[in-house]
Amino acid sequence: MSSQPLPLVALVGRPNVGKSTLFNRIVGRRLAIVETVAGTTRDRLYAPAEWNGKAFNVVDTGGLELDETGELTTRIRNQARLAIDEADVVVLVTDTVAGLTAADHDVANLLRAADRPVVLAVNKAEKQATRFDAAEFWSLALGEPVPISAMHGGGTGDLLDRIAEALPERPAADEVDERLRVAIIGRPNVGKSSLLNRLVGQERMIVSDVPGTTRDAVDTTVRFHGEEIVLVDTAGIRRRGKVEAGIEKYAVLRAMRAIERSDVAVLMIDALDGVTAQDTHIAGYVHDAGRGAIVAVNKWDLVEKDTHTIDAYRKAVRAELKFLDYAPIVTLSALTGQRAARVLEIARQIDATRKIRIATGELNRVVAELQARANPTRKGRALKLRYATQAGVAPPTFVFFVNDVELVHFSFERFVENQLRERYGFEGTPIKLVFRAQRRDER
Repeated sequence: MSSQPLPLVALVGRPNVGKSTLFNRIVGRRLAIVETVAGTTRDRLYAPAEWNGKAFNVVDTGGLELDETGELTTRIRNQARLAIDEADVVVLVTDTVAGLTAADHDVANLLRAADRPVVLAVNKAEKQATRFDAAEFWSLALGEPVPISAMHGGGTGDLLDRIAEALPERPAADEVDERLRVAIIGRPNVGKSSLLNRLVGQERMIVSDVPGTTRDAVDTTVRFHGEEIVLVDTAGIRRRGKVEAGIEKYAVLRAMRAIERSDVAVLMIDALDGVTAQDTHIAGYVHDAGRGAIVAVNKWDLVEKDTHTIDAYRKAVRAELKFLDYAPIVTLSALTGQRAARVLEIARQIDATRKIRIATGELNRVVAELQARANPTRKGRALKLRYATQAGVAPPTFVFFVNDVELVHFSFERFVENQLRERYGFEGTPIKLVFRAQRRDER
């Protein structure tokens, strides 16, 4: 069963109005590069947030449309179209210091015509005088302007209240699609559409040697061993700074959304190219989203081989994708169909693995063994594992109660993860470990 994707809140507006600063303020950590030079944001940033018990994703659209050429107003208009197309709530960020501009009016016209909730944020309203200046933004006819200071946090609570009110209600549990969803992702021209066509058995996608042919994420249902599986073929994700203006911008965000609404992501790489920096970048999205992962090495039929080729290639892939070492590697040829069906077989296995639940009693026997085998110390103090519980599945999530969280070193976390994988497999899925301090009065 795929998790229902979170609602998406998109921040749009002119360069240098403070979108990246507001993004960081909302998600609670400094993910965006913030500088005073217009156009600094070069890569799409996308992160989860929560307010008043409502969870959502935020996208800072600055890097999605700020190319080096073209009229500024046109670029901002295209950015707004992206938000209208994909977001559940659009936040138009303006600047009370600069005042109203033609670009603000242009985007406001688009947003008023769209069937999307819009919240108007007037940034840089640190002083009382500038807060009064925010009143002129009523003329955009987008409702009451919310004066904020993204830099200092002033007014952002009011803004988040408005966003939370505008978010759509999430569907009831019985409305959630229970079918396994497999997203086929990767750089342009690595064979994603060819793989989907091979799995479906008919030409469902346009297959071309020109990168970027696939513009949308398209769901296709197949029946495999009596089970319905939903396949999502996504537009290729280009290197940072190389995404062309216009329609391909939409494709990048849709690919990210496809990862989020999948259970298992198939990262396709080109056997002749090996693992590129962008492959690593895409793999990071999958890992951070907590989805199952398969590394599919396409065009394997074109590789010259000897008895050691496969082992050497797998070792090279593991070296480049260290953080995805739990993902099985499949060598295949989408063109000939060689081992293509293995992708679905492994995806089903991973889906089952992601739902494994370990009884608390059994898990705490493992905790006792871990404590006996490893007794890490820091600053003269020994780490004590009190007990553990499994807090969730898909991905498997474990909470360990300890005497002092500061004594938990990264190397110990890796030790615990490796031990859990050795005992229970968990192939193809990340494991989430949470360490919490247990007070003596909780024992």
